[in-house]
Amino acid sequence: MKPRLALFDLDDTLLHGDTDVLWCDFLVERGVLDRASFAPRNEEIAARYRAGSVGALEFAQFYLGTLAGRSPAQWEPLRRDFLRQCIVPRIPPAALSVVRGHLRADDCVVLTTATNRFLTEPTAAYLGIAHVLATEPELGDGVFTGRVAGEPNMRAGKVTRLQAWLAERGESLAHWHSTAYSDSINDLPLLEAADVAVAVHPDERLARVARERGWQVMQLR
Repeated sequence: MKPRLALFDLDDTLLHGDTDVLWCDFLVERGVLDRASFAPRNEEIAARYRAGSVGALEFAQFYLGTLAGRSPAQWEPLRRDFLRQCIVPRIPPAALSVVRGHLRADDCVVLTTATNRFLTEPTAAYLGIAHVLATEPELGDGVFTGRVAGEPNMRAGKVTRLQAWLAERGESLAHWHSTAYSDSINDLPLLEAADVAVAVHPDERLARVARERGWQVMQLR
């Protein structure tokens, strides 16, 4: 039997909400971002993501722009507060149960998210997930530039990044029996690449694909 690989999307899958949107709301409440100028752009880019009409690089760099000009150490106190106040309360017990079920079975569990690594690594640690594939923020002279380092971990990029990560381990997807969990049509390439696809409270377009292909549909909220 092949070893088992569990691939989890984060936003609106394990998390009831979107990390980037929640981060922006958090920064607005803290006075770091100006509500009047930023909120409309935030809502527009989030809507385009849900519709699958925003480019991966544009999406990633829009949200990475919120980090620009400060170092990881300068952001760390806010990041800790954000995890405690905005993320942990939005992770449903059922989501924790599914993840922990894979961990108890000694499956290799990977969090794969379009959101940047700086914001999502603490969430992965809370979930008990050691392996994170995320959009990588660029640093220049120790400060976030607001740009992406490498390929965004989004849409087909999730498959490309997964394959590269496995290759670094001397493996390939064929080595594993893989299960992928996601809510979004944006993750259709990842779901199609896995042996088993699970649509987790899917958006309308993914729900239609799941019905047509007989994929499992799961509710974690």
